[in-house]
Amino acid sequence: MQQQFYGTNITSSKVGFEVQHQAPSTQYQKMTDAIKLFFQKLYQSVGFSKGYNFILFFVLVGALMGFTLARFQYLNIRGDFCKRGNAAPGECFYYLQQTRYHVGIILHLGCILPASFLVCFQFVPIIRHKFIMWHRISGYLIMLLVFISNVGALVIARRTFGGTLDIQGGIGTLVLMTTVGIGLAYYNIKKLQIDQHRAWMIRSFVYMGAIITNRFIFSAAAAIITAIGGYNAVWPCDKLAYTLGHNETLNKYPTCSTFYNGSNPQQQAIVVADFNGGDENVSAAIGLNFGMAIWIAIFIHAIGVENDKVAANAWRVSTFATGLLPTPVRSWHAR
Repeated sequence: MQQQFYGTNITSSKVGFEVQHQAPSTQYQKMTDAIKLFFQKLYQSVGFSKGYNFILFFVLVGALMGFTLARFQYLNIRGDFCKRGNAAPGECFYYLQQTRYHVGIILHLGCILPASFLVCFQFVPIIRHKFIMWHRISGYLIMLLVFISNVGALVIARRTFGGTLDIQGGIGTLVLMTTVGIGLAYYNIKKLQIDQHRAWMIRSFVYMGAIITNRFIFSAAAAIITAIGGYNAVWPCDKLAYTLGHNETLNKYPTCSTFYNGSNPQQQAIVVADFNGGDENVSAAIGLNFGMAIWIAIFIHAIGVENDKVAANAWRVSTFATGLLPTPVRSWHAR
């Protein structure tokens, strides 16, 4: 018997045949190399020097861009935003009925959506390096838009998904974090501390991204409390009347009769939180979880941006000359 391993022929005199055992096909290797070369050219063409940075950038910024583009239609407040299936049932009662909340939602959406769109291009290395003036002007515009949108967010916080104190606190905290972050980004760019400027811009928009994570959390939580049962929210009858109409409101919530006859304009009713129920039930299920969800989302994003496993430096104190500000997390924003 003659055998030759690792390579080619195995000859057996007993069975009288020869088995050809070939090495792995070079065609597969060529295909793999071609894909790698294409991917390398792709991420290098936009200024990245490492593939994993480009992948992380593509996933995170792609999610932000997709979320932003899908909501540009909401700039039409009376048309698209308040259309059934977009804003939560009953939310537009305040946005359309009271001027300050109408102005607040316009300020918020009208500024944060363009800012989120523009910032996606700010983190593309080739734009930062070859289109410096555009990058600079766009950056200042983004900062201004964020500040204005935060003012709008504070205005509508009192009525956002019921406007309970945990919701107002969560929105206020997010506004504070992003305002301070943008302020530090501005401070650092004026001091020509480019890395720290970039780091604080990333932190600020990662904080803002909590509103996206928040949606996944409150949707899951709404389904959970529906399955558990026994959760209720309190709605004013005028909001129920706006959401359901006169007849359905009286049929489902007889206590609102005092609202309609004028004896108690502030009458309220208990609404069952049910993600599978009517419009008011769905909105109640979301509203009960919104505050909890926003706090969890803020925590996840605040911790996540400082503990990026791709980072070379997660968190260290800068020198006295930099004002003891944290050095940047070197992640997908680094070349």
